Amino acid sequence: MSRRVVVTGVGLVCGCGIGTEEVWKNIVAGKSGIGPITLFDASQHDCRIAGEVKNFDPGVWVEKKEQKKMGRFISLAIAASEIAVQMAGLKISSDEEADRTGVYIGSGIGGFEVIEREHSKMVQGGPGRISPFFIPATIVNLAAGHVSIRTGARGPNSATATACSASAHAIGDAFKIIQRGNADAMICGGAEGAITALSVGGFAAMRALSTRNAEPERASRPFDAQRDGFVVGEGSGILILESLEHAEKRGAPPIAEIVGYGMSGDAFHITQPAEEGAGAYRVMMATLRDAGVSADVVDYVNAHGTSTPIGDAIETTAVKRVFGERAKKVAVSSTKSMTGHLLGGAGGLEAGISVLALRDQVLPPTINYENPDPACDLDYVPNVSRKATVNYALSNSFGFGGTNAALLFKRWEGK
Repeated sequence: MSRRVVVTGVGLVCGCGIGTEEVWKNIVAGKSGIGPITLFDASQHDCRIAGEVKNFDPGVWVEKKEQKKMGRFISLAIAASEIAVQMAGLKISSDEEADRTGVYIGSGIGGFEVIEREHSKMVQGGPGRISPFFIPATIVNLAAGHVSIRTGARGPNSATATACSASAHAIGDAFKIIQRGNADAMICGGAEGAITALSVGGFAAMRALSTRNAEPERASRPFDAQRDGFVVGEGSGILILESLEHAEKRGAPPIAEIVGYGMSGDAFHITQPAEEGAGAYRVMMATLRDAGVSADVVDYVNAHGTSTPIGDAIETTAVKRVFGERAKKVAVSSTKSMTGHLLGGAGGLEAGISVLALRDQVLPPTINYENPDPACDLDYVPNVSRKATVNYALSNSFGFGGTNAALLFKRWEGK
């Protein structure tokens, strides 16, 4: 059984805004969501900037008594899920609908700030000080668990923890669940809330982060010759996927169609991408094969593009291998230039942005692209968004450990 699967809702929360249309408006405008860290005292850190979700009040989405039971990544996932469900008009009003609607939400790290807080309490006051909610507030699958409980979705329920590919894997796996007939609708994507002292300090110790602290908005500069590392972001990106028949039955207009999903492993290094972009190349090709289309149909690639010297150059090489002579005619942009890198939430956010690019026929820009790099010589939609005909959009996500995912979306023009 292989069914067509469409996107009927998108929920986005990140440094560029709270709510899908606000985020998209700022992305199209090329507005950065990166600024000084306020979630902890970063004065002693080498990197003191991040893409925080500003003015995020969990109380808008979660009852006060429930907030102590969840890490920040969970409340971000709940917010994005509710936004997506509202856009889709998805309502579960029968046992059959409940059993045929699932939740699949990934995260790379989970409740990092809860781990730090509870460890500190234990060190200072002993194990008796540890909160009984410590474990459920921390573990990755509780984002999906809470969203399932709140919506009544009793179908397939799972989570991915595949580093920076986590939410792309969640969306791809959810797509396949619907395609093969095991569910009619899935609430899927990812979330991350890991702007903490230990997290930022750990990435900085790896020399992975930008230290352009005096110019936060200009720090994330994918593909630019002066890029010096990524900027940590937080937030959530959630899609509502449905079988076409299910969406039509309830009168929900599709925003786009998801047509391909690929996975690959580098088998190379714990943090560095494979040479010549072998894993990235194979995952893009696997996605095109899954969709049954050639590379010639792709108009836009939302790149993984983290703003690291090695990663951006290798992804550029992989894109050239996939598209050949046509590579320089394909628009490739990294919206991490504005949002920062959401780690396990990145793929969900960027899948949502790709869907909106198809909906509005607009290519989002790569901001801060000022100094061309000979190793990065594609059309990165520099600095300013662009109206264009976009029929197919490919979204890339690559994670530590060499885990790769790619998703292919198609413009919705009716059956």
